[in-house]
Amino acid sequence: MHEKYYDLFDTLVKAYYNGNFEDALEKIMVCHEKSPQETFAIICSICGVKLEFDNDYVYNLKKAITHYSVNKRLIEKLDGCVTDCPPDKDKKFNCQAACPFNAIIYDEKSKSTQIDTDNCLNCGLCVSACKGGRILDKIEFLPVADLIKNNKTVIAAVAPAIMGQFGDDVTMDQLRAAFIEIGFTDMIEVAFAADMLTIKEAVEFDKHVNSPSDFMITSCCCPMWVGMLKKVYKDLVPNLSPSVSPMIAAGRVIKSLNEDAKVVFIGPCIAKKAEAKDKDIVGAIDFVLTFQEVENIFKALDIKPEFLEGIPSKDYTARGGRLYARTGGVSEAVSDMVEELYPNKHKYFSSVKADGIKDCKELLEKALKGEVKASFVEGMGCEGGCVGGPKALIPADKGKDAVNEYAYGSPIKIATHSDTLDVVFNKLGITSLKDFEDKDKIQIFEREF
Repeated sequence: MHEKYYDLFDTLVKAYYNGNFEDALEKIMVCHEKSPQETFAIICSICGVKLEFDNDYVYNLKKAITHYSVNKRLIEKLDGCVTDCPPDKDKKFNCQAACPFNAIIYDEKSKSTQIDTDNCLNCGLCVSACKGGRILDKIEFLPVADLIKNNKTVIAAVAPAIMGQFGDDVTMDQLRAAFIEIGFTDMIEVAFAADMLTIKEAVEFDKHVNSPSDFMITSCCCPMWVGMLKKVYKDLVPNLSPSVSPMIAAGRVIKSLNEDAKVVFIGPCIAKKAEAKDKDIVGAIDFVLTFQEVENIFKALDIKPEFLEGIPSKDYTARGGRLYARTGGVSEAVSDMVEELYPNKHKYFSSVKADGIKDCKELLEKALKGEVKASFVEGMGCEGGCVGGPKALIPADKGKDAVNEYAYGSPIKIATHSDTLDVVFNKLGITSLKDFEDKDKIQIFEREF
């Protein structure tokens, strides 16, 4: 969401919770300085839906929120461009310069930029780059609020990067209390699913790396990294681990344990909204909210996590899963797990990592040429990793410090030492390391590339 629309979002969230959504909507439509069509387009984006404006706009919008349908296009451009956005020395406008995939083109006829949907990976970097607020990302909170109203179990699944985002001294227990105050049934750390995938990635490493010349590419975490491999570096896909991301694994595990549960992912990444709707993994996650969106929800509902009494839970997440939030975290977690499970193979483990689109592309180019001298290849589209995501609330270096402090303070050092993880694996029918070699038993953690 562009900062220009924070007040509008605040008004709509309060009205939805207070039961006067229709009145607030009509007042906005009458008072807003834009045309009715453009105003409605902005409101629809804030509400996470796409509709054409007509005389039944109130009814249509409420119906669309309640019956939210999968919409693959998460990033959309309003018609026209603002006049105070001069091109740079390369004749690129702000949105074009920000796009790492050349997915924004300039149309001479309309004198406006447009999004090439075939090349767009929904990373959302253009949203922040557009100073005029002409590029919008869908915000799914009102459908989430409707979900909370109409379902018994709705879980907030928070990304490992959440530590430090809502205040230096805000604890995970206080965040849990804050999400429950919004209306969620409970909050869980997605780092727990990352712990599960750490074991799976170690098994994949054992399978794929049998000599100093072998290597595997991790598919964990970043949809931009996976998107680059699928669209641009297809020849490397055979080296790509078939694992889902921790977000998808968390959703699948929760729904396997409770088929009536709904799951909302909370993180710093716009691209996760599109990942949740990928055809081969759709259904694991119902909605995605960013840290910035959640911050605005807290403000709209006057929820202050730093003043809440925390709701504690049993320690269930290990150091490695929490480290997934920053560059190198996946490599560190998998290295520790390979050493734990396959000590004779650890001598072959050497990692190389890249963060930021430019460095990721350079690393993948080297991999194509056989110039990578490592057995484990990790990439994250944002500089610093997920802590540097476009919708993070604090600088990446500060986020990294908060994540490190939290992770290295974990009572559970290795995922396989978690009693809770053993219990969950047993419920999933996974009772031994050998089961990770059974395609049927680990299907919950895999996807097809």
